[in-house]
Amino acid sequence: MRLSHFIALGVCVAQTAHASTLPLPARQPDAPTGSEIAAIIRDLDPREREQRILTEVAAGNIPNFLRALKPVSITNEIAGVRHVLLLHVAPDYLAIGNDTNFLRVPLTPMTAQRIADLADCSLPTPKLVDALWRAAELKLKPEPMPPGPAMTTMRSFDQHDTMIKTQFGKRLPTLLVAGHKKDVVLAAALATKTNSVAIYGWHKPDGKPIQPLYAGHAATWADYSHGIRLIANECELDGKPVRLTALLADTNLAALVSTEGPLRVMRYPTNWPPRVFKPGDALHLNFKPTGSFGEVQAEFRFDPEARCVINKQEQPVATNTLLVLYALPNGNTIEQTAGHRTQTNEDWHFNIQHIAAQTRFVRERLTNFNVVIAYLEAGGLSWPAWRKRHGDAAMPAMGRSLQSLFTNAPCDVVLSGHSGGGSFIFGWLNGITNISARVQRIAFLDANYGYTAAHKGKLLHWIRESEEHRLLVLAYNDAAGLLNGKSFVSAEGGTWGRSALMLEQLGGELPFTATTNGSLHTHLAASGRVAFLLRENPERKIWHTVQVERNGFIHALLSGTRHAGKDYEYLGERAYEIFITSP
Repeated sequence: MRLSHFIALGVCVAQTAHASTLPLPARQPDAPTGSEIAAIIRDLDPREREQRILTEVAAGNIPNFLRALKPVSITNEIAGVRHVLLLHVAPDYLAIGNDTNFLRVPLTPMTAQRIADLADCSLPTPKLVDALWRAAELKLKPEPMPPGPAMTTMRSFDQHDTMIKTQFGKRLPTLLVAGHKKDVVLAAALATKTNSVAIYGWHKPDGKPIQPLYAGHAATWADYSHGIRLIANECELDGKPVRLTALLADTNLAALVSTEGPLRVMRYPTNWPPRVFKPGDALHLNFKPTGSFGEVQAEFRFDPEARCVINKQEQPVATNTLLVLYALPNGNTIEQTAGHRTQTNEDWHFNIQHIAAQTRFVRERLTNFNVVIAYLEAGGLSWPAWRKRHGDAAMPAMGRSLQSLFTNAPCDVVLSGHSGGGSFIFGWLNGITNISARVQRIAFLDANYGYTAAHKGKLLHWIRESEEHRLLVLAYNDAAGLLNGKSFVSAEGGTWGRSALMLEQLGGELPFTATTNGSLHTHLAASGRVAFLLRENPERKIWHTVQVERNGFIHALLSGTRHAGKDYEYLGERAYEIFITSP
């Protein structure tokens, strides 16, 4: 069907349709009024504010005039066939309070969707916003306020609602009213802009909307001009029951309700996207139980384009914290890096690092620390590429942000990473003058590609600064490895060559001793606090991530402690199987 075959024939409020109401609980007599709620939520942050609004709506604290949905009949012709669609819509935008003291509440799409779900409703499309404006029994004029930071505050919400009430006057609130808000809408763009809100409307008296369809705001954006219009999913097409969601997805009939054809996405996600912080900001996070091993977890993002998940034990086992920063290898997500017991035909990346299970193994042994793991994922899944775009200054600033979560007791830090994750560590070194004394360990898990002579002095100063400081380098002879029968790194450019350079330069000031056990060469200095474990590669295999999988991360945290080598062997069988969870 071509949309050019579609002709709109008419829109009107249907006076004879059967009554329809929002299926929400009855409002309790002692429920807060609109002005009381405005005072309660005035200074809350947006998440807390919306949670309180959601709680009030779920308890039925909305005006009675919003419960009685208005029947709106839309007559359309598609390819020569006349159709009549009967919708049931809220007469006004969502509000909380009673009939005489209420507050219209702008919301993010996440909370709006949760409320729509409670009431078995959908949000409108731009086409339906136009139709409802044409059918409106009362058309108010838009009243913009000055743009600026205040437009997302409760004070502006309250002020704008007062302006609407003044314009509304003494008219009956049961009238179908439009023109006084932009709508949060469903749109085709949401299929690709998963963390955005789409807005449209705010029609002027001549019927032209101030706001064209726009999906450029983040999903967390809600300002005074936004309104939430609920449309019941149960509607009628040519006298027969039909779901609005079915129409939105129908190849032929979507033209009744959408100018963009059928929609792939007919609802918003209901979870808030992770919070965004600038590197160096103090973090304020909401940790939630994972359901496994007594752990809690929080996710957020650093701006620019870095993602972080922090996992810790819900009940602390010690006073001091050991904060492990694990920078991800190229091409791997946090979920793949944490790992789980893989299912049939599942992506193999979930079964090659198992940092979550290895962390649990360590936690059972390092009971003098609360071991916290912070997974750091670069936008584009490559820390080397991220550094080319954004430089190095953000790396140590990210570390300061993460440490801000643990200020009540000593917090030691471990810098670790695998593959391209080592680039994060070198970026950290480039971004500072001296390595903080709080950095207890630095562990390159086949990850030291980026080492240069410029890093030597900082590492030496840090190693000599404290008997607690440890440097671990794991590598193998990648220059001998073959990929599809061909070499893939040069003798100097891989971790084998970089490790040889590190040994040569650090060895000029730190005397090393060397031992060999089969194909594994161990080089130790500073009473064992500096360790290079270098594996020969006579098989010419790729041992890159195998070094991590076979207890390499465990050894990075336990080497030099009384637990080193106990219940596990580096490059031996996986010692953490009992700690692997199912997805």
